[in-house]
Amino acid sequence: DFARWSAEQAVLLRAGRLDRVDTENVAEEIESLGRSEQSEIESRMAVLLAHLLKHQFQPAQRSASWTATIFEQRYRIARVIRRSPSLKFYPAATRDEEYVIARRNAAAETGHPISVFPETCSYTIEQILDEDWLPE
Repeated sequence: DFARWSAEQAVLLRAGRLDRVDTENVAEEIESLGRSEQSEIESRMAVLLAHLLKHQFQPAQRSASWTATIFEQRYRIARVIRRSPSLKFYPAATRDEEYVIARRNAAAETGHPISVFPETCSYTIEQILDEDWLPE
């Protein structure tokens, strides 16, 4: 029962009962929280990049839904960074890797051959995260 174990560990930590704390597992859980926030940024970057590609390469199909998704992904990435400022540079670090996924997803979702989309991301991280920027 993870919820009960977490509550018990919190009680022990607050009481200063470090001799009773499951230190190895507590440390592992704390590390996983950081990885979770990184994973969230990665996932949101892939969705954001795919929608930017669709916006650019399928202009006749642009919709309010795509624009809303672009805004939401940017907003949620920014929120993770506000909560964990040490991840400020993580979107830039993961851009190229997530672009590989985004490119394939954009091709699948638009029906365009993958060769329509550039092999490398031409958007700067500033453009990607700029709430007012859209590729034309």
